[in-house]
Amino acid sequence: MSFRSEPLLWIHLSGLAVVPICLDVCLLGLAVGDPVLPIWSELALVANMGVVPVVWMQLQRPFYIFALLAITLKHEKLTTQQRQILSLINTRINKVLTVLAGVLLVTILWQLYQTAPVVTLTLFPREWRILGLLLAGCSFTFANLFFQIPVSVMRVLVTSDAEFATIKPYPQDKIAPDFTILGLQVNQLLPKLVDTHTEN
Repeated sequence: MSFRSEPLLWIHLSGLAVVPICLDVCLLGLAVGDPVLPIWSELALVANMGVVPVVWMQLQRPFYIFALLAITLKHEKLTTQQRQILSLINTRINKVLTVLAGVLLVTILWQLYQTAPVVTLTLFPREWRILGLLLAGCSFTFANLFFQIPVSVMRVLVTSDAEFATIKPYPQDKIAPDFTILGLQVNQLLPKLVDTHTEN
């Protein structure tokens, strides 16, 4: 079975649909009250909250994609093909894509900041500006998370079958220290519809 049939690749790719929603919430946060800090200070606050943690994670210990919500597949249960996918995720190319994606999202944040005065929310007191910035920062963090993970997944999906066949499986003993693994670890994450993902 092709590595592209791995359902979690497509589940994480679908996370892109959440990005516009997170950016809308970020815009609403930026629209609360009038600026209380210099423009670059407010931008730096939101950008640092949203970009730095996610980019740092992806550069140092990429997100372990064999997870769904708060449940994670034990790395000892990964097939050879799944460990090959991890090898593709933890590469220099993906780290470059991570940085580029972060720069792109900061550019989008600047556009949102410029648009915010047009949609200023007069329902909230001006004193709530700090709370609005915190809301913007939190939603921007999720926007980055739901953008960065699909970017790393797309790198896997565009790999040719011939190239994938040459990829060495990620060493099992290095998965835990090299990837960010969150959630309750289980032996099986999704039902096996077709029993073709067997260990070589």
